Amino acid sequence: MTFLAAAPDKAWKAQANRFAFFARDLKREKSGLNTPALGSIEPGTVYKEKVMTYYFSKKVSFGFDEAVSKITQALKKEGFGILTEIDVKSTLKKKLDIDFRNYRILGACNPPFAYKALQAEDKVGTMLPCNVIVQEMSNGDVEIAAIDPIASMKAIDNPELREIAETIAQKLKFIVENV
Repeated sequence: MTFLAAAPDKAWKAQANRFAFFARDLKREKSGLNTPALGSIEPGTVYKEKVMTYYFSKKVSFGFDEAVSKITQALKKEGFGILTEIDVKSTLKKKLDIDFRNYRILGACNPPFAYKALQAEDKVGTMLPCNVIVQEMSNGDVEIAAIDPIASMKAIDNPELREIAETIAQKLKFIVENV
C-alpha cells in the first residue's frame, strides 16, 4: 500500500470517500441496519441521519442569578447535590482577561444513583457528575441545560448502567422542564 505524502488530490479524496462509505456500510450491516428497506450505501450518496442531542434545555423568563438559584433548589428537591460550581465568566476574566457572558456550570450528583453506577462500572466516574449549565445568551435570554446521561452512557456497553442513566435522564429532564 502506498501512502501519499503530498496534498490530497481528487483520486485520494475519492478513495477516502469510498473507504468512509465502506466503513459505514459495514457498521450498518453488523448492527442489522442494512435492511432491504434501507438498501446499501452507495458512494457519493448523502443520507440524512437523525441527530441525537446530548442535553435537555429550556429558556426561562427570569434573570441569570435567579435561574442559578432556582435550578439549584430544583436539583436538591430531586436528590441532587451540587459538588462543583464553576463561574466560567469569572474564570475566563481571571485567567485569560476575556470578557464572557454569564455562564455557570453546576456539577450535580445524586449520591444513591452515583453509587449504583460506580458499582456497575468502575470507570464511570470519568463521566460524573452530571453537568447542568445556566447561561445568559447574547440577546439577554437565559437558558438552563442539563446533560442527557443516556447519550453520554452510549459509549459504555453496560445494560445495568443504561437503566441508571434512563432514571437520571428522566429526573434531569423533569427538573429542567419544570424550573
